[in-house]
Amino acid sequence: MSFIETQLRYWFAFLVTSVVSMLFFSALLFILPWRYGRILACNFFGKTIGRFNMWVTGAQLSVDNREGVARSQPAIYISNHTSTLDIWMGMWLCPYGGVGLAKKELILVPFFGWLYWLSGHPFIDRSNRERAIATLEDLSAFVRKYNLSTWIWPEGTRSRSGELGPFKKGMFHLAIATGLPVVPVLVWGAQDIWPIKKVWALRFQKGTLHLKVMEPIDTSAWAVESLDQHIQDTEHLMREALARGPATLERAG
Repeated sequence: MSFIETQLRYWFAFLVTSVVSMLFFSALLFILPWRYGRILACNFFGKTIGRFNMWVTGAQLSVDNREGVARSQPAIYISNHTSTLDIWMGMWLCPYGGVGLAKKELILVPFFGWLYWLSGHPFIDRSNRERAIATLEDLSAFVRKYNLSTWIWPEGTRSRSGELGPFKKGMFHLAIATGLPVVPVLVWGAQDIWPIKKVWALRFQKGTLHLKVMEPIDTSAWAVESLDQHIQDTEHLMREALARGPATLERAG
């Protein structure tokens, strides 16, 4: 895709996302006292605007076991992270009654970040360990109370190499606290379609975004004492599956 076409598509998506975000922001003011209602409303927003932004990039979707998302919920969904495109994919695929966990810097993003702040989805301050722990404790209590799912990128940031990076421990503490199964979601091709570059150097590349929803990992026997082993086992499972690449996947979009 040419630079000019990419820029036109990018800024068109930015404009649409900004306008829709502010419309939803205004609507959420009417249900401000009901956090669960705000979360459900923003699930609808995510499924709509997430799919739109994937379409803008020219990405074609190929999904294996999409029904595994609904079948396993409530659960903690985790995915590898190599591109901004992953964020829109996660918002689209995350089930109703699912919350994200975003770094606090997102609130500085005009329109979209403000909507996220009002949505009831939690922020985490990764620079402050005490605040991060408190956020996870609050999140685990909230998840149990409303029988929610959670979507997390356990690497904490995008991988510039395209390979799976080391996992942060927060997701594993959340799994132990809630007892929810962990469902890995594998993504191939995102970094080719939307590479990690500044906007003025960005070029979308039309291609196929391959997704695979793996079977749930039972966490009922997980314990804090064996936390490092759980992290190692989950990293190994996802790294091995990613290395095999996308096999014949069911097309869905």
